[in-house]
Amino acid sequence: MSMNEMKSIAFPPVSTDEWKQKAEESLKGKSVESLSRSTYEDIKLKPLYTKEDLENKVVSEIPGFEDYRRGMNPLGYATNEWKVAQTIPAGNVEEMKELLITSFQKGQTAISFELSEKVLLEIPNIIADVFAAYPFSVNAKHYQADLLTLVQQMAEESGKTEEVSGFIGLDPVAVAAESGSDIDTAYDQWVKTISYSADKLPNLKTILVDTTPYHNGGANAVQELAISLATGVEHIERLSERGLSIDAILDKMVFKFAIGSNFFMEMAKLRAARLLWSKLTEAYAVAPQLRKLVISAETSQFTKTKYDPYVNLLRAGNEAFAAILGGIQYLHVSPFNEPEGKANAFSDRIARNTQLVLKEEAHLKNVVDPAGGSWYIESLTNELAEKAWALFLDIDAKGGVVSALRSNWLQEQIKAVNEKRQKDIFTRKQSIIGTNIYANLAEEPLQVEQNSAAKQDGSFLTIPQNRLAQPYEALRGRAEQLKNEAKLGLLCLGELKQHKARADFITGFVAPGGVKTVKSDGVDSLEAAAAFVDGTQLSHFCLCGSNDQYNEFGPELVAKLKTQYPTATFYLAGAPENEAEWQNAGISQVITVKSNCYQTLAQLLDELEVE
Repeated sequence: MSMNEMKSIAFPPVSTDEWKQKAEESLKGKSVESLSRSTYEDIKLKPLYTKEDLENKVVSEIPGFEDYRRGMNPLGYATNEWKVAQTIPAGNVEEMKELLITSFQKGQTAISFELSEKVLLEIPNIIADVFAAYPFSVNAKHYQADLLTLVQQMAEESGKTEEVSGFIGLDPVAVAAESGSDIDTAYDQWVKTISYSADKLPNLKTILVDTTPYHNGGANAVQELAISLATGVEHIERLSERGLSIDAILDKMVFKFAIGSNFFMEMAKLRAARLLWSKLTEAYAVAPQLRKLVISAETSQFTKTKYDPYVNLLRAGNEAFAAILGGIQYLHVSPFNEPEGKANAFSDRIARNTQLVLKEEAHLKNVVDPAGGSWYIESLTNELAEKAWALFLDIDAKGGVVSALRSNWLQEQIKAVNEKRQKDIFTRKQSIIGTNIYANLAEEPLQVEQNSAAKQDGSFLTIPQNRLAQPYEALRGRAEQLKNEAKLGLLCLGELKQHKARADFITGFVAPGGVKTVKSDGVDSLEAAAAFVDGTQLSHFCLCGSNDQYNEFGPELVAKLKTQYPTATFYLAGAPENEAEWQNAGISQVITVKSNCYQTLAQLLDELEVE
C-alpha cells in the first residue's frame, strides 16, 4: 500500500446510538445515563457530549472578540503572557526585599506580597528597585490607601508615574464578608483613593472584585460567579453615585478568583466569568475594550491539607493548569506549606517553577484557548453562565450583594454547599488523598492553626475561612493527644486470603482518624480470638473475614467474646448476610464502604478519650 493510499484511508463514521450500544455492552446492561453525575453546582455531567449539546447556543469562535469567553486577546498568551505573581509572605520583613529580587531573577514577572503594619513601614525599601519595572499584583485590603500613597510618592520622586502598572486593589465587600468590617462608610473613603490614584498613577488598577473569601467558605462555581457579578455591580453603582464615571470604574477593575480542584469546572468558571461580565457591561453601553475582564487567579487554599503536605504540590499543579487554560492575566501558585502561613526557599521555588514548567516546557504560553470548541467545556461554560446569571438576579432582587450578606441569606447559601462537601468527605464519596483516604500516619504534618468559625462582627455574619480537610485534621489532632496510642485490634478470621481484603479496608478506614491497627494471626477458634484480645489489652476490635468466615463462625463468636469481655467494643468489617443477628450478638457497628467514616472515627475517639 502506497503512502497516498494510506493517507486516504478513513475510519467509518459511527453514530451516537451505535456508541451507546457498545458502551452499554461494556456496562453489562446498565444504561449510559447511569454514568452521569451531579456537581455541587447542580449541573448534570454526562458521559458523552456531542455537537447536539451546542445546538441553538451562541458560542464565540474567535478569541479576543465578544463574548470574550475565549480570552481578551486574539493571540492569547502568544502576545500577552500571564504574569507569574507569586506572593511573598509578610513574615520576615528584613528578608522581603531580597526575596522579591531573587524571585524576579528566577522567573517572577509581577510584584506580589502580603501586607502588614511592619511591611508597610518598609515598603519604600522593599520595592525601591522594582516598583516601576514590573506590574503590581497586590490585594491590599485595608492597607490600600497607605500603600498607594507610598507608591505614588516614589513614582513622583523618580518621574515614573506612568510606568507603575498592574493592580493594587481593594474589595470592601469581600473584606467585610471575611472580617465583618463596616461597609457603610467604606465607599466614601474608597472613591477618594481611586480618584487620587487614577490621577497620579494612571496605569494602575485599584478596584478589585475578590471572590476568594466565598470560595474558601465552600462556595461552588455558580455562587462565585454570581457573587462576582453582584459585587461588580455594587462597585459600579456605589462609586458612580459618588461621582466616578462608568468608564473610569470599568477601566480600573480586576477580578480575583481562587481555582479549586475540579479541573474542567474551574476552567469553565473563568471562561464563563468573561462571558457574563461582557454581557452585563453591555447594559452600560460602554466600549468593547472596557467590557474585557482582567483576571487574577490563585490556587485554592480551601483544597490544601495539613497532613501529607507534599500532595499539595500535585493539587496546586492541577489548579494552576486549569487556571492557565481557562485564561488569566496574573497567577499565584500556592507553595505546598502555605497552610502554615509561611514558605521556605524550597516550597517557594517549586511553586514558582510549577508555573514556569507549564509556561516554558508545556508551551502553554504559545496557545490560544485550547479548550475552545470542546463540546464538553463549551456546554459546561454555558450551563455555568446560565445558572450564575439566575443566581445573580436572585441576589439583585434582594437588594444586591451587601443586602444579601446583611440578611445572612448569602452566608446560608454558601453554608449549604459547604455542608454537602463535608458530608461527601465524611462518607468518602469525595476523596482527599492523604487525609480521608490513603492516610500516612508516619507523615509529619504542617503546623497549622485551625481557622475560626463564623462570627457576628459588624452588621452581618462573617463567612468562615476554612479548608475542606480540617474536620479530619482535627480527628488526627485528637488522636495525637491521647495518653495511649490510638489503636484498633483486628480479629482476622481464617487464612490470609480470606481476611486480607477487609483487614486492609479497615486499616485504611481508621487511619484518617489517626488510629493504627494491630492485626491478629489467622483466628480459627474462640480461644484464639480471646488470646488476641488478652494479649493486646485493647478496648476496641474489628472482626475481618469473608462472608464465608462470618457464616462459619456466626454471631455466636461475638456473643461469647462480649460475655468474656463486656467492656470491649466490637465492629464488623463488611456487610454480612445476617447483619441484624450480628448486631444483636454485640457488634456495635458494621463498617462498609458506605459508612460515615468521620462519624465512626469521632465516636471511636470519644470512647478512647474516656479511658
